[in-house]
Amino acid sequence: MKLLLLSLVILGGIRGEAGCDSLLVVSWNVENFLDYRTDSTGRYTRKRFYSKCNAIAKSLLLIAEEQGRVPDAVALMEVGNRFVLERLLRDTPLRKYDYAIIHYESPDRRGIDCALLYRRSSLSLIKTEPKHLYDSSGAIMPTRDILLAEFEGLNILVNHHPSKVGADSESRRGVAMARMNAILDSLGCSVATLAVGDFNDDVWHNGAPGTIKYNGAWEKIDGYFARGSIEVYETVFSHHILTVPDRTFGGTKPHRAFSGPRWLGGVSDHYPIVLKICYICKNNQTSTCHLNAE
Repeated sequence: MKLLLLSLVILGGIRGEAGCDSLLVVSWNVENFLDYRTDSTGRYTRKRFYSKCNAIAKSLLLIAEEQGRVPDAVALMEVGNRFVLERLLRDTPLRKYDYAIIHYESPDRRGIDCALLYRRSSLSLIKTEPKHLYDSSGAIMPTRDILLAEFEGLNILVNHHPSKVGADSESRRGVAMARMNAILDSLGCSVATLAVGDFNDDVWHNGAPGTIKYNGAWEKIDGYFARGSIEVYETVFSHHILTVPDRTFGGTKPHRAFSGPRWLGGVSDHYPIVLKICYICKNNQTSTCHLNAE
């Protein structure tokens, strides 16, 4: 039976197990969301940059319309710097909401980072830190850090694991996965933890909708891992504004921003994932989630 999350009783932020509340999290690789002022590739202009800002904001608000609530947290991958996040929150309709930014510059060669936007009214921040990846010699790897944000009642890890390009790509992704699991172990299970992101491995595609299309084949390299007393219900947000016909392989595909240096006018080559999180109460009932079998 397929379980459908039909409604959420409580539309506010989380209170932990005692209140058995719920949370909405979006995770999205936004494909080279770079600062047009410093973009060394020369692909971005000011107009293109703000077009992308508005498209990201519109997509998040469409998710809010569909889910009946604004996302409490938005994990973003392929972010150029803090400036792009500030412009996203200040120069689009997202300025109406109380989002705050968590971002650190990473040692990635391409200059892209992970970031987390969170609503102050929903989540009470305790601390944040970047978690480096280390090679066998103990040196920091030139790739994206894992971003850790600890809130009251929930920890969030934002991941963007090394790409599949290069002879040692599999081993580098193995290092990233091991590092993430070590962080999860160190956090324990007394507080729920959600690890989200682009893992660059098709580890979830067992008939589920894909998040990216490569050479005509759908892959689901974006996903989550959860620990602690939460139930997570995931959907892939493949709205038509994020989609174009696939004229080479047939069907559809995500409407990306660029193909090489060519501006395509889209948002990303990845679809976002939407995660509805329900706390499991002490009586083992997910009381905030109404689940009906179809």
